[in-house]
Amino acid sequence: MEKLQMNTFQIIGISVRTTNENGQAKKDIGALWGTFMSTNMLQKIPNVLDETIYAVYTDYEGDHSKPYTTILGYKVWSLDQIPEGMVGKEVAGAAYTKFTAKGDLTNNAVIDEWGKIWNSNLNRTYTADFEMYGEKAVDPTNGEADIYIAVE
Repeated sequence: MEKLQMNTFQIIGISVRTTNENGQAKKDIGALWGTFMSTNMLQKIPNVLDETIYAVYTDYEGDHSKPYTTILGYKVWSLDQIPEGMVGKEVAGAAYTKFTAKGDLTNNAVIDEWGKIWNSNLNRTYTADFEMYGEKAVDPTNGEADIYIAVE
């Protein structure tokens, strides 16, 4: 893990409000990914900067055990045109600690990495955390995804 400063960016995508209690997030976020992958979001979202998929975790009601919103989408250069049924979000620049999930991203690689994060002693801000699925995630059964956790 490494600490770095990330710039403000904007994302447009689809979202779900969920919680980590009783495995609910695994179900909700899994269903969100299913919708995202089956509806060709890249063609529906305007002003896309590149084909990297972002999963943003935001609007936390407290720590990781409280409800939050997950947004799956693409980084865009403008939030002026948000398609119906989608959301836009500006993620403020901040200090982040970077983790990398490796292995089967469709199974437990990402969830296992989050388990390490939840059990760490990071001084998290719970503003917005995000995952990036770029070139190293093209084969999701044997790939890598970077996870950025907002910290003090």
